Amino acid sequence: MQGKLWTVREVLSWTTDRFSQVGLESARLDAEVLLAHALDVQRVGLYIDLDRPLDDAERDRYRGLVSRRLQREPVAYLVGEREFWSRPFAVDARVLVPRPETETLVEQALVALRDFTAPRVLDVGTGSGIIAVTLAAERPDARVVATDLSADALEVAAANVARHEVEVTLHVGDLFEALPSQEPPFGLIAANLPYVAMAERDSLQPELLVEPAGALFAEDGGLAVVKRLVRAVSAHLERPGGVLMLEVGLGQTREVARLLMDAGISDGVTVHRDLAGLERVVSGRLPVGA
Repeated sequence: MQGKLWTVREVLSWTTDRFSQVGLESARLDAEVLLAHALDVQRVGLYIDLDRPLDDAERDRYRGLVSRRLQREPVAYLVGEREFWSRPFAVDARVLVPRPETETLVEQALVALRDFTAPRVLDVGTGSGIIAVTLAAERPDARVVATDLSADALEVAAANVARHEVEVTLHVGDLFEALPSQEPPFGLIAANLPYVAMAERDSLQPELLVEPAGALFAEDGGLAVVKRLVRAVSAHLERPGGVLMLEVGLGQTREVARLLMDAGISDGVTVHRDLAGLERVVSGRLPVGA
């Protein structure tokens, strides 16, 4: 990109070709998002002035972003945010990049919460806080608590809580050990815990390997952390009718549904599909008399 004046049009064309050459699936989109970020404009603004030349500072900023993307750093980390449930969330290398399939968990959680007035909600393993913040925004009557093992992740979550001006209480620690003693039970507990099997590491896209491994991978075929949560969860659910809702990986939903049944969370155990039609979320309730 040196030695000449580069216009927006030329930069987009060059970068799209370069990204395509290295196998990036969304080459054009990535080029547009990064250039818009470098120029501090909306993506649509690129097309308003396609023949505008970039100055030296703009070109240098963009070159740096392109170089990092070629090293397979996720676009969300490069621009510092990702949209989820039509809201922008700050993200960086301390947390997973929010994914569209997690909106299935939020959607089903909101359906379940229709049965509650002023519900108490717990998001275990909150990461960037997308689940907790979204539920707090959509149900302002809720008392939302979120936990994470990573203090670094909770710093990102706290920034997103402040950004969206919602009430979420954050605690650091492992699963339910993060909660203060005598914490009352919750009407809904939601979790998107690590569920990728260690054996799958070598088959993943390079971008995933940049994300925090502790938030992605788990032993026991990916279900070690999920199993620990399910074994301990009933003590933290309202009785009767407390709801547990888990996002899990492909091929795991049937086993997780059995885990819920074995743990006594046996009322209305359901597997929910995401927008791609893939089984993604498992939910169940504590029955009357539990």
